[in-house]
Amino acid sequence: MAIHLTSQKILKDWTDYNNHMNVAYYVLIFDLYGAEKLMTTFNMGEASAKSTKKSTMVVESHITYNQEVKEGDKVDVNLLYFDHDKKRLQYKLEMVHSEQKYLASTIEILSLYVDLGQRKVSEFEDDKIKLMEDFISKNKNNFNADNLMFSSKLKK
Repeated sequence: MAIHLTSQKILKDWTDYNNHMNVAYYVLIFDLYGAEKLMTTFNMGEASAKSTKKSTMVVESHITYNQEVKEGDKVDVNLLYFDHDKKRLQYKLEMVHSEQKYLASTIEILSLYVDLGQRKVSEFEDDKIKLMEDFISKNKNNFNADNLMFSSKLKK
């Protein structure tokens, strides 16, 4: 069972001449609304970047476009999977049409934790590791590890 992160209504500006949401906006919704909510949960979102000068940067992603969504449709962004090592995050999100319940898209992300002052990869602080481990422990029964691409890149 997926973990709901947010819901978004598809805006006219996000659609193209094919009368459906343009490819770029799938990534925008996943990043600005789903991933940012997840990163905020682990104190690695915008507030962290501004106050501690540490944040995450996506280094690899894999996205699927399963079924189109159109202007005015509402979609749910859900977390399907989450894991980490000392410096990396791996997570997978899905976008589901809120009313019709069909899978519109998925994205799997591999991110690095970065010290923005030095612009170098950094290890997670103990408090962030505890937040992530507690989250995983609480939610692991909801995770679906099927068809993950980046699991071998975590150094456990």
